[in-house]
Amino acid sequence: MVASGPTIILVTAACIAAYLLVDPAPPRHVRLATGQENSAYEAFGVQYAKALKQDDILVSVQPTLGSRDNLERLRNRTADIAFVQSGSTGEAQAGQRGLVSLGSLFTEPVWLFLRDSVRTDKLTGLRGRRINLGPEGTGVPNLFRQVLSVNGVEPNELTIGALANTPATVELLAGRIDGLVFSSAPEAPLIQMLLQTPGIRLFNFQQAEAYTRRLPFLTHVTLPRGIVDLGRDIPGQDYHLIAPTATLVARDDLHPALIDLFVKAAGEIHGGAGWFQQQGQFPSPKFTEIPVADEAAKYYRDGPPLLQRYMRFWIANLFERLWVVVVALAALIIPLSKIVPPLYVWRVRSRVYRWYGELRAVEQAWEAVDDAQREIVRADLLRRLDEIEEQVNHISIPLAYADGLYGLRGHINIVRQRLQATAAIGASLPD
Repeated sequence: MVASGPTIILVTAACIAAYLLVDPAPPRHVRLATGQENSAYEAFGVQYAKALKQDDILVSVQPTLGSRDNLERLRNRTADIAFVQSGSTGEAQAGQRGLVSLGSLFTEPVWLFLRDSVRTDKLTGLRGRRINLGPEGTGVPNLFRQVLSVNGVEPNELTIGALANTPATVELLAGRIDGLVFSSAPEAPLIQMLLQTPGIRLFNFQQAEAYTRRLPFLTHVTLPRGIVDLGRDIPGQDYHLIAPTATLVARDDLHPALIDLFVKAAGEIHGGAGWFQQQGQFPSPKFTEIPVADEAAKYYRDGPPLLQRYMRFWIANLFERLWVVVVALAALIIPLSKIVPPLYVWRVRSRVYRWYGELRAVEQAWEAVDDAQREIVRADLLRRLDEIEEQVNHISIPLAYADGLYGLRGHINIVRQRLQATAAIGASLPD
């Protein structure tokens, strides 16, 4: 223990320091900013919380106004990760705010629902109409203003409302507004309802391809005839829609292991076929103006980390972090391995060697005594040799070093014989 104790303490301290400081464990609590009530963001947020709960990660779902509100929460560090619509920010702004993308998740078509009384197939026909774009904290007002702009329509030519999705739907059904704009996945409950509501029609963006050339963050998608209800043939025709994409955005200091978990969950939640996507099309590192995090890009390229394919998350994460401990151990063990064995041998042999000093002291005492006093001193020295031998007999020593112990006992006997031989010689001499 004396030889190995300092080494054990150093190695243990190095392991603990490496474990805690070099690569800290991921947090068990994450704040996810979603969207408005009854929105697709809110519904998907619940699914993410359920998926990460399987790996003992608590996801706090934060209802918000939408993309712009979510970006502000990320900037203020009141959220760790959020759903953000493409076109809500630029690459330079994202870099300044310290934001990274974990990939695009799904297309979010721009749904312009109008009352049947509004008969127009062009956005210029909305002049003078009461159209709800939603609260300014969402990404829709800014997005639709850009769409109006490329049509030569100024926002002040419309009466623009800022109600949230649910009260705006109530106003539309009551006839107090002429139309409302959503940008959401088709899974949103309000979208499903309005697509099947008599007296409400969906605007057909017949120039959808032109919009994608003028506004590059948009894509052209088609809502197929009968996709809502084949039996009732809803909708009764193909609709052309323009669509930004929903992306998962996080602060750049989000733990790499959590990035892997969220990208994995995104694959499970958004990887299937849908109204506007093919199997495996999403999630994707494409269709996002925000730089993709290195860990997310690696996940898309190579798949999940090797150990996480076969182990639960926390066990795999522990082993993935142990390489740091291995480096710390190697840095200590390699040089110490050349010091500890000789130190151990010296500690074992010192149990024997220190008694040679006592034995040498007995010999020197005998040599320093004159002949007249030798008889008196001999008895004391022989008694001292007996005490030394008694203590040597109780030494515990590994068998590999027993030769040194037995050699010491033999040398004690040699010194005893020397003292006794001197007495025998003195007794045989004539008076």
